[in-house]
Amino acid sequence: MGFQQLLNALSTGASKSAEASRLAYLEGEYHPSILKSVPGVKNLGRQQRAPKEPAKKLGLDEADAPLPEGFSMVAETEEESQAIPLGYEGHLKRLGVSFKETPIEALGAFGTRLLTDLTNDGTRGIYWRYNDPRAIVDIAGRKVIGAKAYEELGPTKTGLIGASIIIPATAAAGHYDIFNPGELFRPKGYAQAYAEEGSEDRRETSQPVPELFERFFLGRTGRPLNYETAKKDIPSLTPERYGNYMRNYYQDKGFLGLIKATPENLQGVPEVRMLGVPVTIPSATAAIGGIAGAATAIKTARTVRASFKRGLAGAALGSGAGIIAGNLANTVLAAKATEQKLPTIAQYEMMQ
Repeated sequence: MGFQQLLNALSTGASKSAEASRLAYLEGEYHPSILKSVPGVKNLGRQQRAPKEPAKKLGLDEADAPLPEGFSMVAETEEESQAIPLGYEGHLKRLGVSFKETPIEALGAFGTRLLTDLTNDGTRGIYWRYNDPRAIVDIAGRKVIGAKAYEELGPTKTGLIGASIIIPATAAAGHYDIFNPGELFRPKGYAQAYAEEGSEDRRETSQPVPELFERFFLGRTGRPLNYETAKKDIPSLTPERYGNYMRNYYQDKGFLGLIKATPENLQGVPEVRMLGVPVTIPSATAAIGGIAGAATAIKTARTVRASFKRGLAGAALGSGAGIIAGNLANTVLAAKATEQKLPTIAQYEMMQ
């Protein structure tokens, strides 16, 4: 097989994977997790909403129930395929992709399914559905953008649009520092989770793989560094701000132990932590702007293909505008806080 043929096979597998994901979504698959390819966990995260054509209409109690005699699992039309809840694997097989018969296409399909999983929070969504700020953004995006757009585009394309919103929002929240690849994107002021035990500088990690896993999959920032080291990361950090934040971080119970807020984090901006996951004004406005931008772009597009490209652009532009607006809001709040700390003219004269 030549190089061009290899690329064509991978591309074909990727396209068929995206189509299989779209058909599985129409059946009710809410979490397109790669784990569902593992035996025993096929229906993980499935049936979060009722399929358009339930299997019971064909005499089936469940997707995996035995088929009636003489009934084939191979659907001839899309309408027929929707009537039989095949799931992603079933649709992929119907489209002629398997590691046994078409290994190169299957490899392309696997890579695309993994991308669909990551950009749709398929596996991660099963873990933290509804208890993480990113999940809330995902739910809000689905509501605002609309079910029709999700059905037409499919989870692969809508996942990429969602990633164009989530990535800027989480970066603005301080989940990671995109300008610090040398320390695996460690956010300023925070230690590595897997720093060498007993090491003086906890900005270096001894286990890069689990470090990246916790940072990007679980959304953990790590614990605050000691003041002297954190000061090296954040020159504007003061002992007063550091002390207030440490009290809030370790002692404040917050609301039912789930949500806590502080007017100044280590960077000196307002922050809310939801189960330890930080949310800032720029991250919130980035999410709102990204969702609004994507929804507007998709709804004004004339074709499905155009709606995908416009959706990506709308999400990116909206998120960028949201970050700028959030940073301006932080600047205004910081100016007001500084103004309140300054003595009035009368107080100043009394001090003379």
